[in-house]
Amino acid sequence: MENHQRTVTINDLVIRLREPNQAGSHPVILLLHGWTGDESAMWVFASRLPKDAMLLAPRGLYETPLGGYGWHPHNRGIWPWVDDFLPAIETLKDLLNHDYFPAGDFTRLSMVGFSQGAALSYAFIMRYPYLVKSVAGLSGFLPDGSEALARNKPLKDKAVFLAHGTEDELVPVSKARYAVEILNLAGAKVSYCEDEVGHRLSASCFKGLQTFFSNE
Repeated sequence: MENHQRTVTINDLVIRLREPNQAGSHPVILLLHGWTGDESAMWVFASRLPKDAMLLAPRGLYETPLGGYGWHPHNRGIWPWVDDFLPAIETLKDLLNHDYFPAGDFTRLSMVGFSQGAALSYAFIMRYPYLVKSVAGLSGFLPDGSEALARNKPLKDKAVFLAHGTEDELVPVSKARYAVEILNLAGAKVSYCEDEVGHRLSASCFKGLQTFFSNE
């Protein structure tokens, strides 16, 4: 199946888009980059994702001090709280609209987030679990304050994949292990891949990501 790629701007949000050329309604995967990334940063994962899916990769809302973009205002040395992501969550919620993307089936929405983008994915699905089918969090962390939301089990039977490197110098692997604990508490069906790499995906976890979506 061939795919068509283009970049669009909707409500001042820049989005890189891949849509299958085949007619019909397609599952949607939202790709959320990490701190200092942009709408192209997540394209390294595209080849491992289902060919029949529409991919939406938006640019973060905030410029960062080091260039690129992020998903909440920068606060040096402080891990973000779940509420810090609310503006991004509401912006993305408005974007996920059949009027903007007629070929997208938003009842089959998944998210793939890297680093800060993974944190945004967790914050989004905690707040709007009925909108999201599954989440893959790569080299990420759970925003502070998520524990209180998890107690009501908002993610009951939701599929979540996490991947992390034990040598990650930016997000300690302890953050990922804690996220697994809290996401399980929230009722999610969690798959976890850990390998001896830094702030990136190992080859085995790339395969795990592909397997996760092939089983969806």
